[in-house]
Amino acid sequence: MIEKGKEIVRAPYLKAGDRVALVSPAYWVPEDAITQAADVLRSWGLQPVIGPHTTSLNVDAFSGTADERAADLLWALEDDTIKAIFCSRGGYGSMHLLNRIPLEIFRQHPKWLIGHGDITMLLYVVVTTGTLCVHGPMGFQIASQQEPTTTITRNLLMGILPQYIIPSNPYNRCGHAEGILVGGNLSSYAVISGSKFQMPEDQDLILFIEEVEESLHERIKGIIFGAFNHIRYDLQFGSVEQMLIAHLHDIEIPVCCGFPVGSNSCIPLIEGAPCSLTVTSENSVLTFNIEGTQQACHIEKTETTLLK
Repeated sequence: MIEKGKEIVRAPYLKAGDRVALVSPAYWVPEDAITQAADVLRSWGLQPVIGPHTTSLNVDAFSGTADERAADLLWALEDDTIKAIFCSRGGYGSMHLLNRIPLEIFRQHPKWLIGHGDITMLLYVVVTTGTLCVHGPMGFQIASQQEPTTTITRNLLMGILPQYIIPSNPYNRCGHAEGILVGGNLSSYAVISGSKFQMPEDQDLILFIEEVEESLHERIKGIIFGAFNHIRYDLQFGSVEQMLIAHLHDIEIPVCCGFPVGSNSCIPLIEGAPCSLTVTSENSVLTFNIEGTQQACHIEKTETTLLK
């Protein structure tokens, strides 16, 4: 667990010529997807390097054994010429690495770790060490150059932070909150939350969650609900948002629904960052409060658009 009062560590923002790694901590991805992702990263001016077991296949699912996957992540973390680590895919398997990676390494060798889905477990562990990371697109999604996610992610990693403005939602609850942003994929987050990997009990948090294909505490100051895809509504609720709001009716905190983050749309979020969430009848605004950085982009419709 992160020590109380420990200073937040932010890896340096990327610049042209930086080396970045592509690794697969969980499921396997085809080699052509990794090649395409590397091509996109080169177009950003970066120098991609690929983990030794990134395209290996173990038991028809994983990208190598747990030890091999952990070795790839450790290699990328310990190599100080590598400035960011892009996870190629989620799926399942990140939990196998939790006790194979020394926690102190994330602060000793700070660099941006990017991914979502099952990678939520690794991101949460990074946050508990007081180090920033990015809940963002996987390598295979970077390969497909989904916009505006690709541009926002590139800009964020190079120091131009997004401010997100989301249209109103009938399930929203108005209010303002500030805290450290944590969360991710609900089923992955639920497994690790409350374990030995956890945030300090006195730390104010803004929680965001999303889920795909799956059926509070006082320190939670605000909640962001992302996409819930392919969910079976079999509990007398018309939507996941309706069900979740029903359980939050006695908690007076702002709630933002319909945030475009999840398996299909994964705009980047800086986990571990101090941020503010303001929900009004007109929209919801999420701002990252990190000193010395520029904020430049804005989402104004369900289909995301990037302001020039």
